[in-house]
Amino acid sequence: MGISTEARSENKVVPSEFSTGPVEKAAKPLPFKDPNFVHSGHGGTAAAKNMTWKNLKQILASQRTLPWQLNDPNYFSTDVPPPFKPAKKYSDVPGLLANHTDPQSKLRLGPVEEFSYIRRLPSEVATGHLALRKASSILP
Repeated sequence: MGISTEARSENKVVPSEFSTGPVEKAAKPLPFKDPNFVHSGHGGTAAAKNMTWKNLKQILASQRTLPWQLNDPNYFSTDVPPPFKPAKKYSDVPGLLANHTDPQSKLRLGPVEEFSYIRRLPSEVATGHLALRKASSILP
């Protein structure tokens, strides 16, 4: 019929409860799984049997004995360098992502429609929003 015997031997015939006849299903190996992979800790070569796996507690204990400087990063310190990405800025009124800043009141605004609303705010309310954000701008 046009199908070679090799192609027939690769396909499996699987009976299905919901169909009237057998269904052919291709038995392909998954592309992300290597059929020849052997975990190095489970029956690998002789060199791999000498390698021991350490858990996190053992790694931390071994790192405590190393001669660390005070400024070196480690798992115990919470001090990290500043991020490379700039911090996201949010609007002062609704809390959406802010793309614009009002030059008069220095309030951040998200959509452009907020501009007329912010301009109508009394200066005390605008100062209150800036104080919530801990901005040190003094409004005239």
